[in-house]
Amino acid sequence: MKQLRLIFANILAIYRRELQSYFYSPFAYVIAGIFWLLAGIFFVVIVQTVTQQAAQNDLAQQQFGMAPQPIDVPQIILQGFLGVLGSISQVILPMLSMSLYTEERKRGTLELLATSPITNWAVAVGKLLAVVTFYLTLIVPLLIYQSLAYSAANPPMSIALILVGHGGLVLLAAVILSLGMFISSLTDNTIIAAVMTFALILVLWIFDIIAKSVGGDLGSVLTYLSPVEHFNSLTQGVIKTNSLVLFATYIFLGIYLTAQSIDAFRFQRS
Repeated sequence: MKQLRLIFANILAIYRRELQSYFYSPFAYVIAGIFWLLAGIFFVVIVQTVTQQAAQNDLAQQQFGMAPQPIDVPQIILQGFLGVLGSISQVILPMLSMSLYTEERKRGTLELLATSPITNWAVAVGKLLAVVTFYLTLIVPLLIYQSLAYSAANPPMSIALILVGHGGLVLLAAVILSLGMFISSLTDNTIIAAVMTFALILVLWIFDIIAKSVGGDLGSVLTYLSPVEHFNSLTQGVIKTNSLVLFATYIFLGIYLTAQSIDAFRFQRS
């Protein structure tokens, strides 16, 4: 029990240090500003486009004497907006993860971390929790203005649908950040870390496209391995156990590979 408390204390210490480094970094504020600006622009465009299309569709049905078909405009807006946020995050997240370990290498503190009593697992978990927390601070303001917009919907939009969709976005981000953290542990060059992470994201992103073209058992396997496929299910409010297992597996894999990478670094220095 004492050992467990010590591990949590170490994770918390790393978490606080990393989170403070984000809030003290001007670069992080630049990323946040760009993210909020792009998100705001796309949200307005999506709202205008979907409402205009719904109005035109309703007008056409009236002109042809057809019975009006109900359209769930808020849900279409939510799914479209989450898809856009997922795409923007592909570019933003490698920039957040690229310095998780590369800066430690540059400052010469990675060797101290690798040889300290704090386990590599605790360091990796603390760093990942910190960067995911920072990403959450980017998402929360978007939730506020979305909720204000959706509150005008009649019938009211399900709060659970909004939370599940954004939960899927955070899980997808955690997957990307954990894998990006592993890549950052391999190099002392932040640009290379960001580019390699972005390339890895593209590979994961096209799993779904390849799966549809391949078909068969291989296509089914690739579809299951595609985080995008599971993210799309969550944006529709569908929670599947296999989706949660897949996200957890990717996150665990990122942490495990990072810890092994630092172990290898310590072995080389010993």
